[in-house]
Amino acid sequence: MKRLFSALLISREAREHLVHALRPIREANPRDLRWTDPDNWHITLAFYGQMPNDHSDLLAHLAQAAAASGPLSLRIHGAGSFGHRTLWMGVGGDVRPLRALMADTLIEESDAPQKPHLTIARTQERWLVGDLVHALLVYDGPEFLCEELALVESTLGEGRSGGPRYEVLERVRLG
Repeated sequence: MKRLFSALLISREAREHLVHALRPIREANPRDLRWTDPDNWHITLAFYGQMPNDHSDLLAHLAQAAAASGPLSLRIHGAGSFGHRTLWMGVGGDVRPLRALMADTLIEESDAPQKPHLTIARTQERWLVGDLVHALLVYDGPEFLCEELALVESTLGEGRSGGPRYEVLERVRLG
């Protein structure tokens, strides 16, 4: 069994731009936040959980969803939080087709598409998140083109600093 999700990967330029913008916040909050590894940043399309090692059926489903979508012009834009514990950056650009792709990549009707986002940090210090969201609302990163989606395996506890390790298993072209 493998723990799988589908995602769009952000460009190196977009990642570096956001890393630079977050540097003062990271330096001011070295212990209050658990920052996600920038090498792991992605926009989750759908989370599947534990799936069989033979993921050919899921891959066929993703290929069908990808064929119905075209390449997406996106940018990291704004910020928000889930439960005042998870700090995320929003997504701008081709958001309507992105939401359609997110819905198409779901495999169970009980699943609900998430808000397009990129998780950057988690914390137990709920008081801190509101101020950070307010400070990051004005962030507007460079545009980047997503021409493929990725099927990614997540292995908990095997990444840097005990976080998850992500491995792209397959890539599927959009359009």
